[in-house]
Amino acid sequence: MTRYSLLLTLFFVLLAPAGANEPLNRIVAVINDDVITLSQLEDRVRLIRQQLEERNTQLPPAAALRRQVLERLIVENLQLQMAERSGIRVDDETLNAALRNMAAQNGMNLSEFRELLIRDGYDYETFREQLRDEITMKRIRQQMVESRVHVTQQEIDNLLASAAGYSDQDREYRLSHILVSIPEAATPDQVEAARKRAEDILARLRAGADFAQTAIAESDSQQALNGGDLGWRKTGKLPSFFSDVVNELQKGQISNLIRSPSGFHIIKITDIRGDERHVVNQTHARHILLRPDTLTSEADIRVRMQQLHDRILGGEDFAKLARSHSQDTGSAVRGGDLGWVNPGDMVPEFEEAMNRLQPGEVSEPVKSRFGWHLIQVLERRQYDNTEEYRRARARESILRRKRDEELEVWLRRLRDESYVEYHLDES
Repeated sequence: MTRYSLLLTLFFVLLAPAGANEPLNRIVAVINDDVITLSQLEDRVRLIRQQLEERNTQLPPAAALRRQVLERLIVENLQLQMAERSGIRVDDETLNAALRNMAAQNGMNLSEFRELLIRDGYDYETFREQLRDEITMKRIRQQMVESRVHVTQQEIDNLLASAAGYSDQDREYRLSHILVSIPEAATPDQVEAARKRAEDILARLRAGADFAQTAIAESDSQQALNGGDLGWRKTGKLPSFFSDVVNELQKGQISNLIRSPSGFHIIKITDIRGDERHVVNQTHARHILLRPDTLTSEADIRVRMQQLHDRILGGEDFAKLARSHSQDTGSAVRGGDLGWVNPGDMVPEFEEAMNRLQPGEVSEPVKSRFGWHLIQVLERRQYDNTEEYRRARARESILRRKRDEELEVWLRRLRDESYVEYHLDES
């Protein structure tokens, strides 16, 4: 992957290199009280075109690509408008933390990351503000969609109990998707027009048209500019109206039209893969925790921990010292015993120190955000936690499916209830 493609996958929007073109300020769309200019549209088209070329995706006609990109800009603009009305603000501290994280993902510090952007011709301040927009949109989605989605234990039980649902926990599907949408409270004529359009698209696909190119040109889905790619999904992660259809399709097959409240869907299975049993390396550990406070400094805690460490190495019982001294009240009554710990259960500093220990060994004092720890590894084992893993995965599958369904409906409603006026000249 090139340096550019790595940066471009971090979030949807990047500014075209400064000086590449003079600003084109003609309005191409009015969205409520805001506008999208031709320069904004052309900047995004260049970005999307570059992304598609890097993925070796055949480009649709220029006019179709411009229409799709404009629709994405409109939906993003509407989300930002709602976020503003809802009082959502992303402060500089949050933004800087996100930038530092992006830099770290690219193996750089923030200064190096900024220098890279400037060297490659990008305006750093504009980059910052567009990242702020991305975080803002994520927050309004969480507020309007994700916070309303919940999963019950009964739903998890039902998914795992169903023959199709349970067997599909061992399979993953790589799906592509095309949506021909209909507005809420659509008239029969609107529904019929959408159906005919969807049937025409399906006929072209069955005649050999490229699915990704057709999705980019025709789909009303949020994944259109990704060629309709939904990525790898379990059945439980799919909208419920896809699940039965997926189980009936083979790799490479295209579905018939699927009707939902959002419109007419076409899906294609591009690949299928299996999933083996889930085995993890567990560690049985115990610890002693001390925390600094207004009366006890970090230095004092460090000295006390070292003293406890030396007493344990001198032969004193770890469990007895944990019960007497540890400030982790939950584990102290058990002699500091944390039970069997899975990878990722503990904070990184604790886990890294624990993983370096052999059974029976006691760590030097280890600092984490919770305080100072002494850690002892009692034993290790390989544990088949497939059933627990399947429950966790089933829960995530249902949650993601519900989020996707709710997000699609919310964005469509937001779009339908807003004033949008087009001024895009395709001639």
